[in-house]
Amino acid sequence: MKKTIMDLDLAGKHVIIRCDFNVPLKDGKIIDDTRIVESLDTIRYAIGQRAKIILMSHLGRIKEESDLEKNSLTPVAMCLGELLRLPIKFINRTRSEKLKEIVANMKEGEIVLIENTRFEDLDGKKESSNDEELASYWASLGDIFINDAFGTIHRAHASNVGIGSKLPNAIGFLVEKELSALSRLDNPERPYVVILGGSKVSDKIGVIQNLVEKADKIIIGGGMAFTFLKAAGYNIGNSILDNENINFCKEILEKYQSKIILPVDVNAAIDTKESTPSRIVKVGDLQSNEMGLDIGTETINLFAKHLMNAKTVVWNGPLGMYEIPKYSIGTEQILRCVTEYKIETILGGGDIVAASKKLGYKDKVSHASTGGGATLEYLEGKELPGLKVINEK
Repeated sequence: MKKTIMDLDLAGKHVIIRCDFNVPLKDGKIIDDTRIVESLDTIRYAIGQRAKIILMSHLGRIKEESDLEKNSLTPVAMCLGELLRLPIKFINRTRSEKLKEIVANMKEGEIVLIENTRFEDLDGKKESSNDEELASYWASLGDIFINDAFGTIHRAHASNVGIGSKLPNAIGFLVEKELSALSRLDNPERPYVVILGGSKVSDKIGVIQNLVEKADKIIIGGGMAFTFLKAAGYNIGNSILDNENINFCKEILEKYQSKIILPVDVNAAIDTKESTPSRIVKVGDLQSNEMGLDIGTETINLFAKHLMNAKTVVWNGPLGMYEIPKYSIGTEQILRCVTEYKIETILGGGDIVAASKKLGYKDKVSHASTGGGATLEYLEGKELPGLKVINEK
C-alpha cells in the first residue's frame, strides 16, 4: 500500500503537490472547474498541517510559441484563490531566480502556483521526457512531494516521476480515492459488465484484451461499434471505421461471441449537423451516405436487458455524439439504467464523465474518474509510472 499525505509530517516543510489542473478553457475562461475542485481536499489538508505549499500542474499541450499564452495557468490561479478564499502567489515561470527567492521566503500555510509544467516542452520536451536536470531543479524547491494528479499518473514526466524519485513522497487524497475505486474492479461483484464507447477501437484494444476474460459481458457502442459491425459482415454506410483494426475485431467476435454485445439499430444521418434529419435504422440497412451517430431504441432496450442483473459496471466512452442533444439519448438512457438499477458504476474518465455531468448523472454514479488515459491503462493492467515511484507504507 502506498504512503498517503497523512503518513508524512508536513509542518514547516516545503511540500510540492503535483495537481491535475488540466481544465478546459474557452476564451481564457475555465468552463469546467471539476479537476480544481477535486484537488482542494489535499491542498486544505496541507494548509491545516502548516506546510509551505508549492503547486504544480500541466495544462494542454505545448508544441509552439503560440501555445504558451492560451495554456497559461493564470485562470487556474484566480479560480483556486476564489475556491480556497486565500491568496495564491502565481509565478509565471517554470524556473527563475524570482521563483527560488519566493519559495525560500514562504511562510507556513502560504501557497505558490508555478506556471504550466509543459512550458518546458517547448525546448526539447523536458517535462514530458522526464529531463533529469529539470526534475532536480524542481525537486530542489521542496522537502516533500505529493502526487495528487491521477490524470497523469500513467506518464513518466519530470513533474511527477522525476521529482518523486528525489524526495520523500506520498499520494494525495484524490489519487487515493481514484485507486480505491478502481481496485474494486480487481475482484468485482458479478455479473461484471464493461461498457465501451468513443470513436476508435485502437484506443481500447488493450482494455478489451485484458477485460474480455474477466468481464461477464462487454457492451460496445459509440463510433467504435461500427468497426465491430463491419467485422461481423454488416454494411455500415458512411459510419466511422477503424480499418486497421478490423481483423482484431473479427478475432474477438469469433472467440468471445457470447460476451460481446453490439448495437442492433442506430440513429443515423448524412452528416453531423443538428438540423439534418435523422432516422432510426437497423444496423446493416444504412444507406451508403448515412452514418450512425447514436444507438437506437432497440439497442437501448438490449443494453438495458444485459445490465438489469449486473452488480458492477465500468464504462469508458459515450455511446453516441452526446454533444448534440438528439444523439445523446442512448448515453443518457443507459446512464439512467445503471443509476436506477443501483449498479456499482465506475465511469472511466474523459468524455463519458463530461457526458454524465452534462446529462445530470455524474453525482449519481459510484465513481467518476478524473483521468481517462490513466484509467484505461489501469484497466489494461499496465504499470503506472507516477504511482510506481511512490514509497510503500
